[in-house]
Amino acid sequence: MEVTVTQENLSFALNNTSRVASNKSGLPILNNILLRTDNSRLYIAATNLEIASSHRIGAKITKPGSITVPAKLISEFVQNLPKEQITLTVQNNKLSIVTKSSSSTINGVADDEFPELPTIDENTAVSYILAVDDFKNSVSQTIIAASNDSTRPILTGVYWHSFEGDLYIAATDGYRLAERKITQTKSDVSAVIPVSTLQEVLRTLRDDVTEIEVLFDDTQVTFRLSETEITSRLIDGSFPDYRQLIPKETNTTTTLSRTEFARVIKIAGLFARESGGGITLSANTETNQLSVTSIASEIGENSSNIETVVEGEDGSVSLNSRYLMDALNIMSADKITFGFSGKLAPCVLTEVESQAVYKHIIMPLKS
Repeated sequence: MEVTVTQENLSFALNNTSRVASNKSGLPILNNILLRTDNSRLYIAATNLEIASSHRIGAKITKPGSITVPAKLISEFVQNLPKEQITLTVQNNKLSIVTKSSSSTINGVADDEFPELPTIDENTAVSYILAVDDFKNSVSQTIIAASNDSTRPILTGVYWHSFEGDLYIAATDGYRLAERKITQTKSDVSAVIPVSTLQEVLRTLRDDVTEIEVLFDDTQVTFRLSETEITSRLIDGSFPDYRQLIPKETNTTTTLSRTEFARVIKIAGLFARESGGGITLSANTETNQLSVTSIASEIGENSSNIETVVEGEDGSVSLNSRYLMDALNIMSADKITFGFSGKLAPCVLTEVESQAVYKHIIMPLKS
């Protein structure tokens, strides 16, 4: 193999694919990145058998061929080269990397030991084309609610599903729930994507990419963004029927400034560290105020009032301040609604401008 590429394109592709390469597997070949000519492109790929990442970059192909080389070494090496043309040559399972000012050789392994990369049949797959901004916002607003508990793997993913003509994504760890409506759909889909896969896709997005294609089959999902493709296994199992946890209405509803609410919750959280982050929120219909209090026996106590519009009845609820801050930080609207029904029912956070699009549910603390 002999190809010539630019340092910028090669470094970008290697950095993205090398994150997927595994050094924990019993298969040493999975530590490597595959380099292979593909018509007028250089194909670069890595896999850990759960997720595969591939990228194609423009190249001048003098001689076709392929090789696999250690992922971490080549990605860090190319990243530190000057931004100029790089010539890659393979001979006797050794990769020669030559620039105007340097020449290096990396020992590689023939690609016949590299596992076959997963593919999805486009003729039978369910496919969606989403605007990148919608994808980023939707995923960012839901993955914060996913669980880290490996004993319940189904909750460590994000549930993509169709419901009444729309595509939704949702995640929950049993203490909080996030749901986002993405787009209309005529297709039926029900799939749980690992959070790690979605995080990898977010990291891979470039500013010049405006659309992303998402393809599902029974066991896999593929994300296509320009010349990059990421394929992952789905999490096996049935996601809980989470909609029964979302209140159709609440006894007390407040409408307030998101930034002011976040500022007050952050302050209250400082005093609540010793009590597991617990804070109490109380709404008063007469004064149209939401009071936020926190008490720590050894530190002191804090109480703040926020001007708001209170509808319904007076009430109070205790919540984990960190969960509330996570939700407020991921929202973008200037005004939000915060609704609750007493001390034990789930609390609902929505954005005033788009209440039907994003919902964040937090379970109260038992006081």
